[in-house]
Amino acid sequence: MPKPPVAKKSPRETKIHGEIFKDDYFWLRKKDTEDVLDYLRAENEYTAETMKHTEDLQQQLFEEMKARIKEDDKSAPIKYGDYYYYYKEIEGKNYKIHCRKKGSLDGPEEVILDENELAEEREYLNIGTLRISSNHDLLAYTADFSGNETYEAHVLSIDTGKTIDKIEDVGSQLEWAGDDKSFFYTELDDIHREYAVSHHIIGTAKAEDTRILEEDNKRFMVRLSKSADRFFLFIYLTNMTSETTEVQYLDLRPDKHDLTVLFPRNTGTEFLVEHHKEYFYFLTNYEAETVFRLKRTSSNSYDTESWESITDRNFKARQPQLLAFRGHLAILARRDGYPLLSIYDLASENLHDVELPGNLYGVAFAPSGTSDVFYLRNPAYETGILRLYYSSLVTPKTTYDYNMDTHELNSKKVEEISGFDPSLYTTERAYGTASDGTQIPISLAYRKDVPLDGGAPLLLYGYGSYGYSLDPRFDHKRLCLLERGMIFAIAHIRGGGEFGKKWYHQGKLQYKMNTFTDFIACAEHLIAEEYTTRDKLCAWGGSAGGLLMGSIANQRPDLFGCIVASVPFVDLINTMLDDTIPLTTFEYTEWGDPRIEEQFEWMLEYSPYDNVAEQEYPPILITAGYNDPRVHYWEPAKWAAKLRDKKTDSNRLLLKTKMETGHFSSSGRYDYMKDYAFNYAFILDTLGLTEESRSTV
Repeated sequence: MPKPPVAKKSPRETKIHGEIFKDDYFWLRKKDTEDVLDYLRAENEYTAETMKHTEDLQQQLFEEMKARIKEDDKSAPIKYGDYYYYYKEIEGKNYKIHCRKKGSLDGPEEVILDENELAEEREYLNIGTLRISSNHDLLAYTADFSGNETYEAHVLSIDTGKTIDKIEDVGSQLEWAGDDKSFFYTELDDIHREYAVSHHIIGTAKAEDTRILEEDNKRFMVRLSKSADRFFLFIYLTNMTSETTEVQYLDLRPDKHDLTVLFPRNTGTEFLVEHHKEYFYFLTNYEAETVFRLKRTSSNSYDTESWESITDRNFKARQPQLLAFRGHLAILARRDGYPLLSIYDLASENLHDVELPGNLYGVAFAPSGTSDVFYLRNPAYETGILRLYYSSLVTPKTTYDYNMDTHELNSKKVEEISGFDPSLYTTERAYGTASDGTQIPISLAYRKDVPLDGGAPLLLYGYGSYGYSLDPRFDHKRLCLLERGMIFAIAHIRGGGEFGKKWYHQGKLQYKMNTFTDFIACAEHLIAEEYTTRDKLCAWGGSAGGLLMGSIANQRPDLFGCIVASVPFVDLINTMLDDTIPLTTFEYTEWGDPRIEEQFEWMLEYSPYDNVAEQEYPPILITAGYNDPRVHYWEPAKWAAKLRDKKTDSNRLLLKTKMETGHFSSSGRYDYMKDYAFNYAFILDTLGLTEESRSTV
């Protein structure tokens, strides 16, 4: 076995609340210095050498993943204006090609943007936002070429395919103005916060742009959204973790350009707004706290006296979604831990719920991913058809069109998965019991021929932060594990949003420990009910889910056969003491503010880096992105160094830093599969799973 790297110690002392805290590895924050690069290279080399015997397995897993998908594929077209828009993927190509056809699907194909051409000779590409002009002649998009989430904004002529304008160092968001000659975009401050909105006229210098709004409060960010009827630009000033929203709007019609406050800032009150005819329709928890109500107002400014309630339904969700069409509103919320889709008929004033197949599923108005592409987000206003994206743990991704007038649900496309027979699989929901008696849902999927006698390996995934709901969705890569007899499970722990705001509130701030003990309770339940055993149980989480992994590793290292922590947020106290780091000020109301002694105490109780102990730990794989602006590479690096110094076992501890990516790992689809193949190989090898796949693809 190769010898693991040992990071040097260079103690840095911090005094807080009368106590001295020593950090031996603070020096790893010095990005691009030779000492840091040498250490990360040494860890990468050690990881590669330690995993060398799994290279054939990694390749086999990658080939299985690749063989299961249809490499030459296209999305279900959607009509917007006179065009049908869609993307296609080509065998051997990493990225999407965005296309359209005019008038009919039988017409000639026109490529509007080939991401593969943008990515040539680059290690990374992410399209942040992609928007078509109202005359369908120009395409505006933002692109990140490094993974650090600093974007360039481009405008190209679709007719010629030539870029006609470009501005650099902007945020990910942009929206067209009403004239097709200019657009609005977000700007970044020195802590990488999207804090301002500017107006850019095509063909002019960025220095000539007009700043229309600037948010000085570092706990808030700006978000852009255009109304479905294209008349208004909504600017949300939001702090997701304090659940507070201010909404301003700009009327995009000629000679109506005044910025107006529609809903002012009120701590704990959120708004989601659309426009239809003479009304603003909106969802808000104003005077309702943990539920949302659907209202409307004809007033062009803040006036609660003008608000009308248009249904007595209380919508439960951490934050619901709202779409507007010519005759309907579509609302996505939650009910009993599951997604709930409701349609409000603007003419009849009736509200009905949409019945979708199965019970353990995920459904959305846009496909999951990091890109905001206009034609994948129900762009057409003058329609009675709602486009939905649906899947379950054992149902491949399905694109539905729902007729909001006739209530008919039509499948437009089902993801083709080679060699996959859904009848061989089953799903179920189990419940772990938390220490306070709360029932914690667990979604499971496995092959029907897997014996539930305690001998099956099991992967337990968790997140549990920001009120994000971890709905059961299909992932073709996961079949590599299921086909080898592994059970896949999701722990729907508190801090997530599965049961709305209350579920979120019970897993944040002073109640954050519930997130970790809920996950442990789920693991204990799965062992007690003989789904698996401790030595065959793997835990996986990423980002804030990596915080979960770090905490459970400290609290119950005996409970898991291995742990995978992807871009883990583990250096909680140091990060939250540094307000120059992106997201720190934004997240005081998620974790706490360590400058306040009471909050410091509850944060210190679970902070993974600060609680690494001299004890045995299970095998752990840690991954990081060198350009990650959300969880800086040094957090996983420092954690790995401290774990290696403190732990008393000889189990594998691997740190793999991708030097050319950011928070979301590799951007190309094949490279992304290779990343997963590596992680899966670690799990299978660590748990001693040498069984071949039960199906051929």
